[in-house]
Amino acid sequence: MATAQISAAEVFKLRKQTGAGMMDCKKALAEADGDFDTAIDILRKQGQKLANKRADRDASEGYAYGITSNGKGYITVLNCETDFVSKNESFSALTQKFAQIGIDNNLTKLEDLLAAKFDDKITVADKVIEQTGVIGEKLELSTYQVIEGEMVYAYNHPGNQIVALVALNKEVSEEVAKNVAMQIAAMNPVSLSKEDCSSEIIEKELEIAKDLLRQEGKPEEMIDKIAVGKLNKFFKDNTLLNQDFIKDNKKSVQDYLTEQEKGLTVTAFKRFSMS
Repeated sequence: MATAQISAAEVFKLRKQTGAGMMDCKKALAEADGDFDTAIDILRKQGQKLANKRADRDASEGYAYGITSNGKGYITVLNCETDFVSKNESFSALTQKFAQIGIDNNLTKLEDLLAAKFDDKITVADKVIEQTGVIGEKLELSTYQVIEGEMVYAYNHPGNQIVALVALNKEVSEEVAKNVAMQIAAMNPVSLSKEDCSSEIIEKELEIAKDLLRQEGKPEEMIDKIAVGKLNKFFKDNTLLNQDFIKDNKKSVQDYLTEQEKGLTVTAFKRFSMS
């Protein structure tokens, strides 16, 4: 049977749709006897084979992306093996495309995003596998988080390794919202306030404080009282609204917000860091 003639236009079309190399596209089309859909399937199977081979690799690099839409904030993270890949424009564009699919479909969970349609033929999870074959590294869509509020701001730190989302209870200027989001990115608070701090964190901090006090030789009868004082210091340093404001450490974040508008506060936040 005669081999189908593969035109440069067909190869380019397949490359544009899949991102695969020109030679890989030409080989896939030749194997598929010129059938475009079959060639896509061939490239996808190659991606699955490579994904299986690299399953135990460490995908610790990647691109973290924050965006807001209709009163919601989204963090989407696509991981890879090397920073060379993470800085590639097509890799960042793919991450942003995944985020937009989540927005367009009003999704709130990672598993729902992975199951969502990337296009008419494949899911987002399928696309990740396909691109594993194209790029040659283990890829993982590892994070997809959503918050909402009266106003939501997304801060993407230069380099796209850290993202912070902040939701406020009132509309404010972009500068104010950005200042709080940058605080979150820089200071990594464990919770919004003392009241929102989990019992697990509180118990852990008390245990650490008591152990240190015993090592310092403090009297046993004083340890509980001193440990509570250390816990209050922990709340001040590690809960967002009580932290010193990074642009003026003479005031707390809540003080800064109250100065902008009475009753203004943060209702939710999310932070992601690649390291």
